[in-house]
Amino acid sequence: MAAPALVALAHGSRDARSAATIKALVAEVRKMRPDLRIEASFLELSKPSFQTTVDRLVKSGHEEIVVVPLLLTEAYHAKVDVPQAVAEAMERHEGLKVRATSVLGLEPAFLEVLDLRMREALADARIRELDALVLAAAGSSDALANQSVARLARVWGARHKLPVTAAFASAAPPATGEAVRAFRAQGKRHIAVASLFLAPGFLPDRAAELALEAGAVAVSAPLGAHPEVARTILARYAVGAVELVPV
Repeated sequence: MAAPALVALAHGSRDARSAATIKALVAEVRKMRPDLRIEASFLELSKPSFQTTVDRLVKSGHEEIVVVPLLLTEAYHAKVDVPQAVAEAMERHEGLKVRATSVLGLEPAFLEVLDLRMREALADARIRELDALVLAAAGSSDALANQSVARLARVWGARHKLPVTAAFASAAPPATGEAVRAFRAQGKRHIAVASLFLAPGFLPDRAAELALEAGAVAVSAPLGAHPEVARTILARYAVGAVELVPV
């Protein structure tokens, strides 16, 4: 029996860098599991679309698909868009079994990736000391999603024994610039911002722009195609594949 195909499902962006980064991340996953059929797809704005990817897999003989949403929080896209896309796919293909896993989420292991990206940014900016951190995420109208970012920020700050604030690029305060200015009002002068995004795009760029305008000394790149993120995708897939096994 062939293993279920893995579809890594991202939101999509008009920014070509975003899709390129997602595809590079999926390439990392393929290197770890060359025995699996693994595809990248997008809910909107980027290609291939999820439905196109499903059509291709069905045409090549796959009857089971595990969808891993490449989302960092359980917000609107995870709760509405992904289930709708999965339901549509199964309606269009009789007998097809599709299981959507939980989102990537905010794994503690991602702190290692945040640290790496921050070290790269500090080296580029030739910064040797920090007295505060800002963790910048997309933001959501879902309060629980924002709270999960704030929790990760507290863990990250405790790890480095530095004050830290979560900030958001949309839908919720504070914006990154506001967070940086609040620290500067407290007398902090060496404030760095970490980008809690999977890939480059409009929101990470805007968050970085506001942070630098407000006086941040460095802004890190998004998580990107890191092996730790790839391993998390495979961990979600493993759970989804088990759930497809008939009881």
